[in-house]
Amino acid sequence: MTQTCARPARVPFTPLRRAPVPRSAAPPACVRLAIALLLAVAPSPWPLARAQPVTPASRLPSATTLREGPASTLPTQLREVGFDQLLGAQVPLDARFKDELGQDVTLGRYFGKRPVLLALVYYECPMLCTMVLNGVVSTLKPLTFDPGKDFELVVVSFNPAEGPQLAAAKRANYLASFGRAGTDAGWHFLTGPPESIAALTSAVGFRYVYDEKAKQYAHATGITILTPQGKVARYLFGIDYPPKDLRLALVEAADGKIGNVVDQLMLYCFHYDPQLGRYSATTLAIVRAGGVITMLAIAASILAMRRRDKRMQRRAAAGVA
Repeated sequence: MTQTCARPARVPFTPLRRAPVPRSAAPPACVRLAIALLLAVAPSPWPLARAQPVTPASRLPSATTLREGPASTLPTQLREVGFDQLLGAQVPLDARFKDELGQDVTLGRYFGKRPVLLALVYYECPMLCTMVLNGVVSTLKPLTFDPGKDFELVVVSFNPAEGPQLAAAKRANYLASFGRAGTDAGWHFLTGPPESIAALTSAVGFRYVYDEKAKQYAHATGITILTPQGKVARYLFGIDYPPKDLRLALVEAADGKIGNVVDQLMLYCFHYDPQLGRYSATTLAIVRAGGVITMLAIAASILAMRRRDKRMQRRAAAGVA
């Protein structure tokens, strides 16, 4: 007997439908904006990216170590060259030098009122020292701060064989290059005896050696920013110094006595890295500052609209009368 297979009946496909999820009424846009602003400026449960406390100088690597790698990979002579970050160290204000006129002066003569930009060079240096001073002049030109008014610029030769004549020639050269009238009194080029040079260079962590074969000094490059009391505030390494970094360093060293509100806001958004010798942005601080500015702008807008409404109401009332 032959059997036939019946074709199964087709069952129509019905797609599954999700049950509608009830939605609560969305908060008004102004409420969402207020919540966002509060989150931006409210204290965070996580630690903020703030300027780190100063690490003891003995634990900070020198500028040479940072740029050239471990000391063991350097030539023997260059292992003694570097720029140690001795933040907070006191320079010897009683150290005696001669200024560019040959007059006996103490280092403390240039302190007490304003922060000091200190450059350690030697005037007959064939390359690096000239590049350091060129970098200082190039950085100062766009700044509104004036030597002699907002800070003192002190250049000291660490070669005890150099005298006031070389210092005077260098000073005249860089004053002409800077070209800003009324700032001559703020430029000081000094020379001095070995004991004074040693006291100053060791106080700021500047290490150098004399190469007998080449008849010149091997040394690190950079400038030091000092407080009016003679304490090390900041270092800027290398031969090129961003104007923003130098401006913020001077403002910090002066304890806010120079600069303006914008500088204080910049210091809130940027912090100094003592190992790299530069200022870097603090992202969370920038976000918070932006939130505060936005809230102030909204408050100002609301106040302006309310004043406008009151003026319109007064005009309308005067028209009815």
